[in-house]
Amino acid sequence: MSDMNASSAHDLGMDRPISRRDFFDGVAMSVGAAALVTACAPLQGGAGAIGTRRLRVPKEAASPAGLTGLQGNTAQALSVPHAMRDDRFWPYAGTPQPTGEQYDLVVVGGGISGVSAAFEWQFRNPDARILILDNHDEIGGHARRNEFRPAGRPGPLVGCGGSRSIQAHSAWTAEGKLLLGRLGVEPEKLGGYLDRQLYAGLGMYGGVMCDRETFGTERLVRLPPGLTPRQWTERLPIAEQARKDLLTLYESPPDWFPGLTPEQKEERLAALTYSDFLLKVCRAHPDVELFCRTMSSAEWAYGTQAFGAIDAWSSGYPGFQGLGLDSAKPSRYSSPSLRKEWQAGDAYHFPEGNQALVRMMVGRMIPGFAGATDMDGVTTTSYDYGRLDQSANPVRFRLSSPVVSVSNDGPPGTATTATVGYFDGHGIRSVRAGSVVLACWNTMIPYLVTDLPYEQKQALREAVKTPLVSATVQVRGWEAWRRLGLSRARWTGAYWCVSELDQPVSMPGYHAPRGPYEPVNVHLTAAPCRSELGPGAGSVAGRHALLKTPYHHLEFTIRDQLARLLGPGGFDPGADIEAITVNRWGHGYAPEYCRPWHAFYPDGPFPADTARRRHGRIAIANSDSVPAARADAAITAAHRAVADLSV
Repeated sequence: MSDMNASSAHDLGMDRPISRRDFFDGVAMSVGAAALVTACAPLQGGAGAIGTRRLRVPKEAASPAGLTGLQGNTAQALSVPHAMRDDRFWPYAGTPQPTGEQYDLVVVGGGISGVSAAFEWQFRNPDARILILDNHDEIGGHARRNEFRPAGRPGPLVGCGGSRSIQAHSAWTAEGKLLLGRLGVEPEKLGGYLDRQLYAGLGMYGGVMCDRETFGTERLVRLPPGLTPRQWTERLPIAEQARKDLLTLYESPPDWFPGLTPEQKEERLAALTYSDFLLKVCRAHPDVELFCRTMSSAEWAYGTQAFGAIDAWSSGYPGFQGLGLDSAKPSRYSSPSLRKEWQAGDAYHFPEGNQALVRMMVGRMIPGFAGATDMDGVTTTSYDYGRLDQSANPVRFRLSSPVVSVSNDGPPGTATTATVGYFDGHGIRSVRAGSVVLACWNTMIPYLVTDLPYEQKQALREAVKTPLVSATVQVRGWEAWRRLGLSRARWTGAYWCVSELDQPVSMPGYHAPRGPYEPVNVHLTAAPCRSELGPGAGSVAGRHALLKTPYHHLEFTIRDQLARLLGPGGFDPGADIEAITVNRWGHGYAPEYCRPWHAFYPDGPFPADTARRRHGRIAIANSDSVPAARADAAITAAHRAVADLSV
């Protein structure tokens, strides 16, 4: 808060009504907040607009899914949490005012973990009164739906803005599978709704866009089946020695550690990043490392400068075949998700991603919210957001309500209730709860529960989330992709590391685009992490930079990169792009323990075990407490928190 605003707050008194504008993020305030607020504000005139003046959305948009422009971790959603972090909140917030509301359970955080906790609690206690509080304007947290209404299409065109897949279902946790069973989600049936041959049948495959940011020139290299490494490396705009080195890595890498046992080789790999492995062990030409640097970016939200060499081996990256390691099983040093999902390649998803799971749960808990709550109807049914927070309902969901305090009513060892304070846009309100589940970010919890033990606070602060940006771009057709024979492209160094056509998933009553002249969604992914600093420090630096990046710059990079990639196929960003939604997840993926960054892994002890300890009537869920950036991890954390409170 500026000196002028602080002085004004003092003059007006401590209990004056306050707004989120008072608490805009201190990092972005001087540079980026004004631009972010402007980008998110409706334009004057008949139709509202989120983003630029070209990309309009009607004011009567039925739900947050229909909003375009900047969504997700917006300045509005982050203003209060960041003000608390910077000690700019409580000096001006006033005294909390009790609402008189009492609940059996209050859940802090309305993402997959928080909603799963409420759903499990209600399953165990059908008559329970439950309140879910979240700082965003939409249910689901990182699981967000993007929705467009292109001209000529019957019904909306649905996309995913965050948590996308039921990844590696066969390796899901028992709690995750239990939830899917209760919701009636049949993964194999859902997988049958994906047309796996549509793009391949049109001669469209993946490729790599060697961009000018990396190599000073640009060249798209398609990678259709049957193309040998010798054939496609010849097209790369890299040094001749780099081409030879890359070919060696793909076709005939030697044993880089002769004389060592397999266990010793794995230990050597565990001490390296993949970039270091390429440069220091393989002694590959620097162009090789530059070509490979973004291989991990879309899935892990950081590049190979941070991605461990042992995980690169686990993921099938080039250069390891000569080591003679057993590919039938993971290394003990492989990251937890890679170990759990070893050779479990099955993945299924709804058109809107995992928000479908959230909508099914909320629809079953809150009467009237959803017209249908089954797997086949969730994508196409209607939703009434006005039903989310009605006093007559036993379960309520309160959006745009950041929680600012959670405390036991008495000593943690004997307390039977807790009090939860939240900001409603004007002042602090409080509710009473028999139990509280914190399904928010671990790093926020020490600010909410101030009497936690010191070692628990320190462990919670170690869960630094990795930033990620997911853009959904609705275009009027995809003929340019077909002409280029392309369905997905990895970029080697531009801002967006992946550009891809949406997967053609057709649900009952919902038809995915099948013809190149039909409107379709294009997904782009950016990983702002400064990978050269490591996952933790790099995430902090990348998040700060992201907060300073205004929406109009993000839109420019989207238009620029799609024009560079698809221009030779006839793509015109000015005419062909009809809507853009940028889902900014500054606090995106839960950090997963990995080598070489966590020396205590895999033997422990693990900070997450300390971080998630129950504190009186307060238990901790969310994927940070596992930690793993997977939907089933979030569900398991929810079930564990509910079980902790039931003891």
